[in-house]
Amino acid sequence: MAEGLHERREHHQQRSKPRRAATVTVGFIVTAAGIVMTGPVPGPGAFVIPIGLAILALEFDWAERLLHRALAYADRVGDQASELSTRVKVAIGVLAVLAVAAFVAAAITWDIPILPV
Repeated sequence: MAEGLHERREHHQQRSKPRRAATVTVGFIVTAAGIVMTGPVPGPGAFVIPIGLAILALEFDWAERLLHRALAYADRVGDQASELSTRVKVAIGVLAVLAVAAFVAAAITWDIPILPV
């Protein structure tokens, strides 16, 4: 994601001011949505925040620095996950299946609507 950022930034700097303002607005909205998805609202916030930072990095140096830090952190987490033993990976998979089964059982027991009506 960070490769070629300088070329994209140079191209972006030549665009009109309204388009650049729209890019900044979209970048802040995407980043804010990612932050919300890491907290009270479930979702892929950890994947959305770097996308928003990449958009903002077209305009701001601080966003580029944060993007590089976020990508380095993601690489470290990925390396740690790949180093897990097979036993731990199986245990995580079993726990995920049990969590989904518990949700389905609760939805059936308490008549929680799963699909919008």
